[in-house]
Formats: sequence, structure tokens, C-alpha cells
Amino acid sequence: MSFFGEMENCLVRIKGFYPSLRPSEQKVASYILEHPEDVIHLSVTELSKRCGVSDAAIIKFCQRIGYKGYQEMKIYLAKELVSPTLEIYGEIERNDEIKTVKEKIFRMNTQALQDTRKLLDDDALEQAANAIAGATKVNIYGVGASGFVAMDAQLKLLRIGIEATSFYDAHVQTYLAALLSPGDVALAISDSGNTKDVVRALLVAKERGAKTICITSAPDSAVSKAADIKLYTAATESIFRSGAIASRIAQLSVVDVLFIGVALKRYDDALEKLARTREAAADLKY
Repeated sequence: MSFFGEMENCLVRIKGFYPSLRPSEQKVASYILEHPEDVIHLSVTELSKRCGVSDAAIIKFCQRIGYKGYQEMKIYLAKELVSPTLEIYGEIERNDEIKTVKEKIFRMNTQALQDTRKLLDDDALEQAANAIAGATKVNIYGVGASGFVAMDAQLKLLRIGIEATSFYDAHVQTYLAALLSPGDVALAISDSGNTKDVVRALLVAKERGAKTICITSAPDSAVSKAADIKLYTAATESIFRSGAIASRIAQLSVVDVLFIGVALKRYDDALEKLARTREAAADLKY
């Protein structure tokens, strides 16, 4: 089951598609996200008046995010509100005390993990783990905060004997992608899904015949379209977005799942490699 099949997670789906929506559709999305309890009681005409868009724009919005129409969207929204999957704890405010910031950040991260767990497709995870476990070499692309997640993935895979490479420099990422072959894997990490450098490297890897995988919160994005295997995280960032707070936690958790999945597929060899690397670094500690 893919992200597009996760019909129950209506609010999470709306957030995931939001950046790629047209302006009129974003008006609808914003209203639903801010007033979900009201929307389930509104007709399409009533909602269109409140959003300042046409009835047709409402229908197109619902179809754009994967539903047959407005009524189906309302049904899944109502189910979600009966058993809420998304808790709203409020935005970070200018005058928040540090203890309040602590509570909000931890709750935001917890919510990101809960929503991502529901969105992650088990079949896609299995395919990704199989591809990485059997790869001759693995390239991992990411810039900004996602670049640090890419480096974490590289470190984990190297420790179990997989030839993994992650360079922060965008040009080097593309150079390495051009040297890939069938049997290799390219993993792109981009929360927005539209980071040009990352998408370019993934497209080059795809042209070379490598299996392509992405980790992103944007299903209708360039990186998602370029990937053979798509792993979706929940789009939870709404404050200080450039800080990539909750998205980074979700990405790291997906990497952890992939790492363990790959290690289990190479169980004896992975254990032996982990023991050797641990022993090699033993005298580096007090």
C-alpha cells in the first residue's frame, strides 16, 4: 500500500500535498487544516464560500489528494476526527518559556514519528531493504539538514560492509551518480522533494540503470517522480521550517528501519562486520 492508498490519514495527506497545490487548492487545504471539525458538516457549496473558491475547485482539490470527490474526503476526515491521529499542540510563540518550547518540540517530534509510521509502506520498505542489501554500491544524496541524515545512513551501512557513499557537495553527488551501474542503488533524501541538486543526482543515477529510492514528505514532488521506490515521511513542519526539526527526526527513523532491515538480510555477515568495526575502534575510547 502506497502513500496514495493511505486514505485514512486525510490531514497528513493534505499537508504532504500542500506545497504542490495550486493557490486556490491551498486555500481549501488551509481551511480544512484549520477547521477540520467544521468541514465535515459543510456542503461543498458552503465550503467554497468560506474558502472563496468555486465548487469545482473543491472537487479538484479532493481528487488531487487522491479522493474520488468531496464526500469521500469528508468520510475519511470524519473517521480521523473520531479517532484522532493528529494532535495539535500549538505553534512556537515568541514569548514561550523554554519549558513550553520543550513540551511543544517533543510533542511535535512524537507526532511526526506516529504519522510517519502510518504512512510508511511495508512493501516499499521491503523493496528498499532488498535493493540496498544486494547492491554493489550505494550512493546517498542530501543537502542541508537532509545531508546530515544522508551521512548517518552512510555510516550505518559502512559498518555492516556495504560500500556506501555520501558527499555533502552537490557536484560530487552528481559525479558519483554518473559512475553508477545496474545493480547499484541511489538513495535521495529531501523533505520538500524539490531540492534541485538532489533530484539531479537521482535522475543521473536512474539514467545509469541504478535502482532509485527516495525519502520525502512530498508525494507529488520531483524526487518522488524520479524514484523507483518511495518512502514517505509525514509533513509536520509548520514553524521555523528551515530548522527541519520534526522532518529530520522522521528521516532518521526511516534510515534506522532500513539499516536494521538490511542488516537482518545480511545477518551473519552484518554481525561479523559490526564486531570487527567495534573492535577496531575500542582503543579510541577511555
